Amino acid sequence: EHLKAFDREVNAFVDYMFGPRDARVRGWFLLDSYLPTFFLTGAYLLCIWLGKKFMKERPPFSLRAHLIVYNLGITLLSLYMLIELILATWEGGYNLQCQNLHSAGEADIRVAEVLWWYYFSKVIEFMDTIFFVLRKKSSQITFLHVYHHATMFNIWWCVLNWIPCGQSFFGPTLNSFIHVLMYSYYGLSVIPSMRKYLWWKKYLTQAQLIQFLLTIVHTLSAAVKPCGFPFGCLMFQSSYMATLVILFINFYIKTYWKAPSRTAIKETPVTTEVKNGFHKDYFAAANGFLNNKKAQ
Repeated sequence: EHLKAFDREVNAFVDYMFGPRDARVRGWFLLDSYLPTFFLTGAYLLCIWLGKKFMKERPPFSLRAHLIVYNLGITLLSLYMLIELILATWEGGYNLQCQNLHSAGEADIRVAEVLWWYYFSKVIEFMDTIFFVLRKKSSQITFLHVYHHATMFNIWWCVLNWIPCGQSFFGPTLNSFIHVLMYSYYGLSVIPSMRKYLWWKKYLTQAQLIQFLLTIVHTLSAAVKPCGFPFGCLMFQSSYMATLVILFINFYIKTYWKAPSRTAIKETPVTTEVKNGFHKDYFAAANGFLNNKKAQ
């Protein structure tokens, strides 16, 4: 009874802050109450803390087979979301410049269903960090990495409840495309014989940056020429993506433009070790967003 009362209070507060929810997604798994999303996020953070303590005196796990299956699964899910979003928005005659929440009828429902999978994929991608913990790749578990995973899952709970279609389609469509490339790279990099063919990692980095910039431009286009999509949501997304652009550019400059010092060259051993599919001397990224700290 105490939990039910707490649930009612939390959801009443959320509704007070954001207004009436979209009735079309009522009853969908995990959406009616905020508590499941909140507790799953808390469990994610707790697993990182406890996992690092558990692994402190233990050897790292290899998990090569698990990583291949995991990365293949995320790649296929991302491909499904990409294709389905393209077909649904085409069917609904979506306006690329600005699309409201109610004019496309059944196509809006189809888009919302795909975006629910996009929201749910964020909890699946918590495993990116768990694999780092089990493989004792602590240098990859930065504040940005954890913050991004935790916040995206919660942000998309809000998106699905209040703006589950319309203008919300663009970012996930681009991100699903990037994830197809990114998790394919992750999976192939786990296989030693495939690493010599993975010459396109720098271009993947550039594609991620382009993704962020295009999403900002698309979001602001709806603010310049409104179509009824909530203005506050547009401003929040633009601000959030702008911070990612800044962090990503900072990473790109450090990784590709600044030559390593003599000390770094002398002290850094040659290695073929990978972190969820990426070489140790490259970078760690997940969900289309970047970890801004290079592996040491």
